[in-house]
Amino acid sequence: MLTQRSRYALRAMLFLAGAKPGGPPIPMNRIAAEANVPRKFLELILADLREAGFLHSHRGKMGGYCLTRPTHLISLGEIIRVIEGPLALVPCVSRTAYRSCNDCKDEATCAIRHAMMRVRDETARILDGTSLADAGLDELVAA
Repeated sequence: MLTQRSRYALRAMLFLAGAKPGGPPIPMNRIAAEANVPRKFLELILADLREAGFLHSHRGKMGGYCLTRPTHLISLGEIIRVIEGPLALVPCVSRTAYRSCNDCKDEATCAIRHAMMRVRDETARILDGTSLADAGLDELVAA
């Protein structure tokens, strides 16, 4: 299940995606209000997204945040991975944080692992194939 923190991150990024490209940075207070995200959580989330290279932050009276890339080059999957970590539901199918399961006798024949691998692949396909630009469309085409 997607955590509230990831939902906040997605809302904030979608709000920023709707801003005029090349426009002035958007203050954190405005992002918090418009994306309906508590400011104390937003500050930490935006710091993580900035460190991951998705945002520029500008200090000062006219400061705020803006995207570092065009909206069609930032996927929902990338954002979720920054906030949550791997998309895999079990560690034995993660591509970035693999760990064997302690209670599994044989990964090669494990039915749970094979099912979770398909879930991971389809989840990644959909989330990585959906950009901020796509998500901002009124009607997303079913994958």
